[in-house]
Amino acid sequence: MRHITKGKYRPYPQIDLPNRTWPDNTIQKAPRWCSVDLRDGNQALINPMNMEKKLELYALLLKLGFKEIEVGFPSASKVEFDFLRRLVDDNLIPDDVTIQVLVQAREHLIAKTFEALKGVKKATVHLYNSTSVAQRKIVFKKEKEEIINLALEGVDLVKKYEQQHEGEIFLEYSPESFTGTELEFAAQICNAVTERWGICSERKVIINLPATVEMSTPNVYADQIEWMGRHLNNRENVVISTHTHNDRGTSIAATELALLAGADRVEGTLLSNGERTGNVDIITLALNMTTQGLDSNLDLSDVNEILDVVERSTEMPTHPRHPYVGELVYTAFSGSHQDAINKGMAHQEIRADAFWEVPYLPIDPRDVGRTYEDIIRINSQSGKGGVAYILEKNFGYQLPKAMHPEIGKLVQILSDKEGRELDAKEIFEVLQDNYFRNKEHISFVDSSINSKSSTSTCELTYKMNGKEIISVGEGNGPIDAAKNALMKEYPNEFKIKSYSEHSCGDKSTAKAIAYIEIQSENTLSCFGMGADNDITTASIKALFCAINRAFN
Repeated sequence: MRHITKGKYRPYPQIDLPNRTWPDNTIQKAPRWCSVDLRDGNQALINPMNMEKKLELYALLLKLGFKEIEVGFPSASKVEFDFLRRLVDDNLIPDDVTIQVLVQAREHLIAKTFEALKGVKKATVHLYNSTSVAQRKIVFKKEKEEIINLALEGVDLVKKYEQQHEGEIFLEYSPESFTGTELEFAAQICNAVTERWGICSERKVIINLPATVEMSTPNVYADQIEWMGRHLNNRENVVISTHTHNDRGTSIAATELALLAGADRVEGTLLSNGERTGNVDIITLALNMTTQGLDSNLDLSDVNEILDVVERSTEMPTHPRHPYVGELVYTAFSGSHQDAINKGMAHQEIRADAFWEVPYLPIDPRDVGRTYEDIIRINSQSGKGGVAYILEKNFGYQLPKAMHPEIGKLVQILSDKEGRELDAKEIFEVLQDNYFRNKEHISFVDSSINSKSSTSTCELTYKMNGKEIISVGEGNGPIDAAKNALMKEYPNEFKIKSYSEHSCGDKSTAKAIAYIEIQSENTLSCFGMGADNDITTASIKALFCAINRAFN
């Protein structure tokens, strides 16, 4: 990049907008949403959608709650025309949904468009022509007046065919490549269009101000939207719409700032499909609003279904880190993240109100149809808390906190060896291999406990070096008595540091799970686990497990 010729690129000019108001605003409500998946999104596909895919995606858009849907460019191809006719003939357009169609300002195209619209009760005719300096100079080689006349000819043609249409027709006008157009000229042509249409409270006009190419930082686009809002005639009857692309990777921010600046409506696609780097992603925008306590007016409660339909229809994969919907966006591999999420989830279960407050998770995965099972996943970068979370949520083992580093290290060893993520079953097998199927030099056989007041007596049967031994010991509890019985012949000295227990499973099949931590001269901490229908037996099994692990 250091060899780029000086002057090849120039900074985008700033907007002269004294007393701009948008920086102090907040988004108070959802905009009017218009999906352009079936037109703009479809045009960007390697393999454009066929009739079946279009119908499936259209049905999804209705299910999600879209009330404005751009269904295509019916004058451009037979498939587009036939799709709109299918919607009409099969009565697939609800009364509260407005169908939108795109068309250039040419009479035979507008005539064909109205032929496709026959029988549609409410339709927006989206008229556009390029207005940018580069398009005027390089592509069309036309002066400003010629560009304005082209737009007005289109308006006149729409008005002409509107008279023959039995349903309600709305006009949308886009100065295409708005971000490359001088603001004064953009306002001039938009005002000419609305005046020619006969704008009034009964004939409002959608003025769509597209970032056909994203050319500046989002704040500049917001300035442009606010500037246009100040210079559009009959502003109260103009619906300012945005249609941002993602060339600079900031289409979400640009659209949100445009809403702060007075935009009323947003055109975009599901999952950011669209030409080049894509259109703005309506799902991300809407769920951003959800996290701020706003009703997006869209039903995004099952993102898995959305992913399934969109990916099948478009044949485009979704990045695993795509906001809110990607496979990994509710997943933590990092140890510190896992620990914070684990604690946050526990806190969420006991808090008195519904407020969502879990570190690293801006939205409750359940609100978009995801489950908690995949929040924490384990690889070589994972921490001790993540392993404990998996074992508790999937298998019911509530490991004491002091045991987390021990099991975490054992899992990490396997993950390093395999060089990949471990699933929950593999993590469970690590637990089983090290605490229930571990190598034994001393084996528990049986025990009998007799407790009186503060003293317990344990008759312990075990095997050591192939010999069965029966020993009796007393202590201030069953575990202490078992330890004292064992130590009459067991040669390795140790002391018990901690003990905990819990039940695991349904009431009818629950087992007692015990954890014992021991310390020896050479081992500061070593845990053992035991499971049995009887809690005392489970505890003694845990003791033997810890001894075998510490002295093997």
